[in-house]
Amino acid sequence: MAKVSAGDIRNGVTIEVDGKVCQVIDFMHVKPGKGAAFVRVKMKNIIDGGVVETTFRPTETFEQAHIERKKMQYLYNDGEFYNYMDNETFEQIMISADDAADSMKFVKENEEVSISFYQGNAFAIEPPLSVELVVTETEPGVKGNTATGATKPAIVETGAKVNVPLFVDQGETIKIDTRTGAYLSRA
Repeated sequence: MAKVSAGDIRNGVTIEVDGKVCQVIDFMHVKPGKGAAFVRVKMKNIIDGGVVETTFRPTETFEQAHIERKKMQYLYNDGEFYNYMDNETFEQIMISADDAADSMKFVKENEEVSISFYQGNAFAIEPPLSVELVVTETEPGVKGNTATGATKPAIVETGAKVNVPLFVDQGETIKIDTRTGAYLSRA
């Protein structure tokens, strides 16, 4: 594995620190008037999502963690596991529902997601940035009701709840931002 010195740290670099795999979110090289220079780093633990701020001497070195991202097809959820298939090798993997549920609430079967692996273990699922889903349940829309900013709750075909504008009807296909769960537009 490649070594990275604290002086060479940049945003987005993934390193191993005290047995944890962390991605650098923000860094600053500090050279005080007195004393030795240091590097102030804000890092996110990519496995559990925790964010830590710490300082390092510029000469400290770390193992660079190699993160592999694969495009995989979401096959189905059997209640206990979400099942995915590598489109190139046709190899299938399962990720527990506890670990995948939040990332998958807007993803339909057969859609492609990006899964991140560290040392062969999947740890993060990135759904597409936006998806098109059919509204399965909502109050009837009222023609001409286009009040700016007014919304109503709706349930989409994956079972997720979203807020949609008052004019959206049941059975319509809408576009949703998967990062925020926000309604974007009619599809």
